[in-house]
Amino acid sequence: MAADVQKIISILSKTYPNAKIELNFRNTYELFVAVVLSAQCTDKLVNKVTPAVFAKLPTVYDMAAVDIGELENMIYSTGFYKNKAKNLKAAAEVLVRDFNGKMPDTMSELLKLPGVARKTANVILNAGFGKNEGVVVDTHVCRLTGKLGLVPQKLSRTKNAVKIEGILMKKLPRNEWGHFSYLLVWHGRRICIARKPKCTICPLNEICPSAEM
Repeated sequence: MAADVQKIISILSKTYPNAKIELNFRNTYELFVAVVLSAQCTDKLVNKVTPAVFAKLPTVYDMAAVDIGELENMIYSTGFYKNKAKNLKAAAEVLVRDFNGKMPDTMSELLKLPGVARKTANVILNAGFGKNEGVVVDTHVCRLTGKLGLVPQKLSRTKNAVKIEGILMKKLPRNEWGHFSYLLVWHGRRICIARKPKCTICPLNEICPSAEM
């Protein structure tokens, strides 16, 4: 039986009153760079890498003009650095050419940028512009929504973000779409850890169908 969504939101909101994106950024350009670098990489490591990147490439115009090899060296430690560098530079070139160097604030426009899929666009829209256009579905959200019975466990294991997002958008109030993702990410990193969930101290253990007590 699925746990009640409103109860989940209420309990986790009290547990993590400051839940928000854990990437460091000062504007939507920096947010975009950080989100791209965070793929298959921890936010903690990204936050160590980005200060040097932003110091060297403070604007989207600098990113568009950078030598690709130099960019690869700067972001090497985040993994998949060749693909990330290619997408960052290509996206910056599109932003300069088509958007006057400004980050667009609509889903349709963001999806035109190289390397941007719905997850990245959702993060930028919510964290950068305060817009709830969808639900950010990362590995924590995939896993925890399955454990909580909000999506079928079989679907949760496939990590089909598009299908999971569609289900969650129907179950969650729209004003909670962005916040809900942060709550689950914080909970997944601190208590409902993939390798060894701390069910005995979990604030959701009385309503979670997967709790191991």
